[in-house]
Amino acid sequence: MPPPDLDLTRIPTHVACVMDGNGRWATRQGLKRTDGHAAGEEALFDTVEGALDLGIGWLTVYAFSTENWRRPADEVRYLMQFNERLLLERRDELNEAGVRVRFIGRKGWRVPKRVQGHIDDTEAMTAHNRRMTLTFAFNYGGRAEIVDAVRALVTEGTPAEKITEKAIRTRLYAPDMPDPDLVVRTSGEYRISNFLLWEMAYSELIFTETLWPDFRRENLFEAVREFQRRDRRYGGVDQ
Repeated sequence: MPPPDLDLTRIPTHVACVMDGNGRWATRQGLKRTDGHAAGEEALFDTVEGALDLGIGWLTVYAFSTENWRRPADEVRYLMQFNERLLLERRDELNEAGVRVRFIGRKGWRVPKRVQGHIDDTEAMTAHNRRMTLTFAFNYGGRAEIVDAVRALVTEGTPAEKITEKAIRTRLYAPDMPDPDLVVRTSGEYRISNFLLWEMAYSELIFTETLWPDFRRENLFEAVREFQRRDRRYGGVDQ
């Protein structure tokens, strides 16, 4: 149940999370970095349940960036297998909860065909759900998304004078996805790391010292409390 002090009429429509700190959490526990990623699964699904409690319609999480390919090969291999296992073991649970699962990013670019097949199957299985859309930014980069949108316009032969914000927006990976109202980054890092660069132009940003494996729905509730304390003016001024 949502905490009674939250104003349920002012819940953000879309919350996005940079799930950072898995490796540091594991190191502090004397574990392997991959153990930190495994521990992050519990954090993710407790956060999903908290978002459902609040009635948040869209939740987007940064699962694997285009820059993550630079990590050690064994860690990249583990992350691919981990995301595959997560899909196979959790998609029925998400489907039963009314969650639509979607992925944004460069599909087919370096992603194993087997993993891409599970992604496609999961999206198809949950496509009819509308209680919440859980989007995984997977093989994703904010700059790459903008480049791909502009490439689409060029390929279509769009004249320069027709290249507008709306034209670019409609060619992003998920043009129907609303811009995030709130972006949360864990682990005490104060940067956005190439995440949703176009979409977060007016997002409220919250940074927490909590490492992702320790993040729970109570941390999400606190972020929403902070969101409700802020005055969003979108470049305007108070009258």
